[in-house]
Amino acid sequence: MTEAEYEAVARPELGALVRALDELELPELEAELASDILTLEFADGARYVVNSHRAARQIWMAAELRAWHFDWLAERGRWIAAKSGDELWATLEGALSRRLKRPVTLPRR
Repeated sequence: MTEAEYEAVARPELGALVRALDELELPELEAELASDILTLEFADGARYVVNSHRAARQIWMAAELRAWHFDWLAERGRWIAAKSGDELWATLEGALSRRLKRPVTLPRR
């Protein structure tokens, strides 16, 4: 995948994630996207980070003392972690649900 092809799928994905998080209007969560880094900050100061990693052509996520590296699988139209098979949006929903102790479903585009 070229850098241009990567940017064409990674940048819109991060934008869609921040819009979905904003749409949820969770008072205990602040989501900010700056320079291809999506930072989720909780009321108690804890942070999760989802960011574009151009060199690897991946989206990386760090949460709950774990890290995921998601690759774009065009045939599935999804970002999937090769090691675990986890999908980006589902992984973030799960992490948020555990953190907030209630189900969180991100509105899909």
